[in-house]
Amino acid sequence: MAVNHSEVKTAAVKSSHRPLILTACMLSMFMAAVEVTIVATAMPTIIGDLGGFSLLGWVFAVYLLTQAITVPVYGRLADLYGCRKMFFIGTTLFLLGSVLCGFAPSLGWMIGFRALQGLGAGAITPVATTLIANVYGPQERAKAQGYLSSVWGVSAIVGPLMGAFIVSHFPWAVVFWVNVPIGLVAMMILVKYLPPDGQRKPHTLDLAGTGYLTLSVAALLLALLQAEELGYLALALVALSVCSAWLLVRQERKTPEPLFPLALWQNKVIIAGNVGGVIIGATMMGISAFLPTYVQGVLGGTPLQAGTTLALMSIGWPLASMFSSRLMQATSYRMTAVTGGLLLAGGSLALLVLSPSSGLWMARLAAFSIGAGMGLCNTTFIVSVQNSVEPAIRGIATASTLFTRMLGSAMGTALLGATLNLNLQYRLPQVSDPVQQLMDKATRGTLESSQLNMLTDSVAASLHWVFVVSAVISVLAVPAGLLIPSGDRPHSEPQREN
Repeated sequence: MAVNHSEVKTAAVKSSHRPLILTACMLSMFMAAVEVTIVATAMPTIIGDLGGFSLLGWVFAVYLLTQAITVPVYGRLADLYGCRKMFFIGTTLFLLGSVLCGFAPSLGWMIGFRALQGLGAGAITPVATTLIANVYGPQERAKAQGYLSSVWGVSAIVGPLMGAFIVSHFPWAVVFWVNVPIGLVAMMILVKYLPPDGQRKPHTLDLAGTGYLTLSVAALLLALLQAEELGYLALALVALSVCSAWLLVRQERKTPEPLFPLALWQNKVIIAGNVGGVIIGATMMGISAFLPTYVQGVLGGTPLQAGTTLALMSIGWPLASMFSSRLMQATSYRMTAVTGGLLLAGGSLALLVLSPSSGLWMARLAAFSIGAGMGLCNTTFIVSVQNSVEPAIRGIATASTLFTRMLGSAMGTALLGATLNLNLQYRLPQVSDPVQQLMDKATRGTLESSQLNMLTDSVAASLHWVFVVSAVISVLAVPAGLLIPSGDRPHSEPQREN
């Protein structure tokens, strides 16, 4: 019986070392996940020191852009050359970018170093997720991936708190340098306890396909993330993205070692995971980006109340992620994903009953339900995809699911942002930045009662339509779960090639 090299490596890992390897992967994913929220908290201080406010959006956009572009590339490289090598390469690039960001003399330099960070972060999430799949067998994999998925929820809570503490007591550069000890500890653990990658036959990366993918994704994400600033130029970028995608498909059909193997397009579980990734990514932005605005701007809540409301989503996510392994083994992938989809849709629909006179309890219940739905859906799609493919393409299969979630987040941000802007222009054509007027306590206090009520009602109605669009998207998570073949569940023994 021929055994795949990935399975040889799995068998070589001692059972007592697996929790240490899982810890290292969780540390590395926390490092990459927390980067956006911790930096966002520190940006006012950084802008005050370096200036360049007009470039603020690029500090975040370039990190997300380079990360999203490289996720599928690293996933394929992990299949071809080994997870261990790709993990160390990606983490080294990320830490180098982190150190350089702390020394940035201007915001322009910081944007360049953030791009380097993103190039490293693109490896960390897919490779760490694939590495855990190689170390744990299919039945154990669900529980391990549940812990790994919970990192995203924890980082959403810890990041802003860490950022606020650091800028209050240390120079802002520490928000970047705090990554270094975390990353080094993760690397040292894997150096000691993760066996080297097995011998592999020579491979050739599909450079043409990689180039077309990079051009297509970069053009699309740039158009989505910078649509307001680019205007009609965004349409040209979308056209370029479509053309590049067509060239990518043509390239993949003729190359002997495609970036996206044919098996990815024929596997129903992977299709379900990719569709689900887009949906949960887009739905997540409906609450992450706009619920705090509703709490502060419409309900008149404090930033702390908005933060604690959103934190309930981050609490529901890890709790559901850790519970998902039991539910998958007791029922099936399909049942677990559908349950997550129902929680996701239920929470999104609950946002539709919010009004200027409602309290925070409904918003918080909706946030927790959406977080629980995210935890169940995300973990189930990842585990079902990893268990449905041969180890030789596990990296790119995992990366494709993570990539579609990132793409969904960008698409959701653009679509929901456009929905809000169009509604505000329709209802308040003569009012400049009405949301900011409500969010700023000083400005809000100067408004007359009639003017405040008018602004509040108009912004509430505009955000209501944002929640309507988000709810419509979230409902699609249920049919996405139904795409998974019925009856499939984690196997009791690791699958091997015959």
